[in-house]
Formats: sequence, C-alpha cells, structure tokens
Amino acid sequence: MKEVSDKSGEGLFELLCDTLAGLNLSIDDVRGQGYDNGSNMKGKHKGVQKRLLDINSRAFFTPCGCHSLNLTLCDMAKSSKKGIAFFGIIQRLYCLFSGSTTRWEMFKEIVGGLTLKSLSETRWESRVESVRAIRFQAPKIRDALDYLAENCEDPEARSNAEVLATSETHGIGGFEFLFSMVIWYELLFAVNTVSKVLQSEHIDIDNAVEQLKGLVSYLNNYREVGFEKAKAEATIIAESMDIEPNFPAQRRRIIRKKKHFDEELERDDEFETLSEEEKFKVDFFLRIVDQAIVSLQMRFEQFEEYGKIFGFLFDLKKLRSTSDDGLKASCINLESCLKHGEISDIDGNHLFLELRV
Repeated sequence: MKEVSDKSGEGLFELLCDTLAGLNLSIDDVRGQGYDNGSNMKGKHKGVQKRLLDINSRAFFTPCGCHSLNLTLCDMAKSSKKGIAFFGIIQRLYCLFSGSTTRWEMFKEIVGGLTLKSLSETRWESRVESVRAIRFQAPKIRDALDYLAENCEDPEARSNAEVLATSETHGIGGFEFLFSMVIWYELLFAVNTVSKVLQSEHIDIDNAVEQLKGLVSYLNNYREVGFEKAKAEATIIAESMDIEPNFPAQRRRIIRKKKHFDEELERDDEFETLSEEEKFKVDFFLRIVDQAIVSLQMRFEQFEEYGKIFGFLFDLKKLRSTSDDGLKASCINLESCLKHGEISDIDGNHLFLELRV
C-alpha cells in the first residue's frame, strides 16, 4: 500500500515508476495496464496510461469493462434532471422504511416478496435490484405507504409517507414516475446482463466486443420502439393503482429553434410547443438512451481496436477458416503492435507457420 499525495496523472505515474524500480521491475517488460476511468488514469494526453505508453508502446491499456458500464449508467442518470429525481425517490423510499425496525417489519408484512435496496454509488449496475423491488410491487408499496401515513406515530415519517404515496412529482403517485420506473428497469436490466457476461471467467476480447455491440444494438432498437412499449406497461401499472395514465396538462414548454445568423426569424418557425408527454420523451427517454449509446461507443472503442489486433487468436473455428493470406496478415500486424524500437515480442512469420500447423 502506497500513500499518494499527488493524484495528478504525472504524480501517479512517477509513483508507479519509483515503485517498479524499487521492486527491480522494468517498465519495458509491461505488456498491459488496466485502471478505472478517472481522467488522471485513462487520460489520452496526460493520464498515467498515456505516459506509460510514451515509454513502452507495448503496455496496452484496457479500462475495467464493468467499471465502464457503471460509468455509462452514471452518465445516463446525470444527463437528465428527471433521472436524478427518480433515484432520489427510490432512495427516500428505502430510508423511510429502513429507518426503524417497526416500519421495516410492517413493510415486509404488507409487501412481502422483494425488499427495498439502498442505492450504491460505486456499483451502478446493482441499482437494477433497487428498481426491481418497486417495478413489480408498486401497488403494494403504495399500500404500505398509505398504512404508514395513517398509523405511524412519528409525524415526520407520516408526512414523508403521504408525500411518497400521493405526490406526482416527489413520490410514486404520478404516471411520470411509473413511466420512468419501467424505462429504467429495462435499461438497467440490459446493462446488468452484459456486465455479468463480461465478468465471466471465459470471456475474451472477441466475445466482449460482440456483447457490447449487442448492447448498443439493443439500445438503438429500444430508442425506436421502447417508449411506446414502456408507456403501455406503465399504463397497466397505473390503472391497477387508480392513477390516471397521462401527464399533467398545466405545464407546457416552449422551445426556441436555433437560427443561423443569415436566416430570417419568422414567428411561426421560431417557436413550437411540446405536450408534457413529448417533453418527457425528449428530456428524459431520448436523453438517457442517447447518452447510453454515446458512452458505450466511446468507452469501448478500445475493445474493438484490440479485437482487431488479438481477436484472431481466441476463436479456434475462426482461426481454422481464415485464409493463409488473412492469417499471415494478422500475424504480421500483431508483430508490429508488439514491436518497441527494433525489438518485437514475436516473429510474425514464425507465428503464422505455427498457427497454420
């Protein structure tokens, strides 16, 4: 364990070099480096990984795949104020019932089944468990809140329970919350599924790339059809709770269209109004889905690049079906990537002959 006083990319890199030197280990022997996604670590210009690559180009950097998924989910939630508010309600529900053993036992007696979970700030994919308990038990949880609001001896808890049970903006009593709940559960479940696969012991680069491409493809499809599907599911839940399956109509948003400097401003073109449902789709649904797609593509572009370098080594069937010319080209490319100065870890021609046999 090393004490770190300078947490900049330069300071951490110097500490790394000093530590390796103290252990009589050479940076020239490093072939891989993996960190979290902090800018001081993964930064392309001044991060630790870039400084190490400047000295040893064979020290390939790979960010932690599951941590990258965590950050993708974090990016999604932070991209929308409605997303932040949604998880705030989730946490308040947990705190209300877990704040006393009496309220917790009451919750288990009325709701049963899945218990509420606290939100984790470090393991975002675990939030699927937090949302699942409400996604499939919302009517019973509302019943528990109603009971608490009428019978709890703690006035603060009674007030909080009433707000969480009835409020359209600060509780589970509005269609917008139920709509958000369905959407978040679908997205969290999809990401969590891929996260588990990436943590399996048999995963390799090719499989990781395919999993991530599949997730991006799912998100692109969900962007097109998911809104109406989620609306239908949220409507069923809302009707079971005697909640009107629509958005309040008292607020409307005016969006000012951007104009280029040389365009004439006409009032009909300058403004357009959105309904509350359209606003929800733009400000919440499309925003978090688009953020997820962008974050995944950005964070995992390195996996695709490394797949092009090393991928041909991991699949025996693909290896056997590859033409001699294609296999030789892959071996020569690998030799080039593992070359530092005039020295390379492998001889591409010799590797080709060995793999062909």
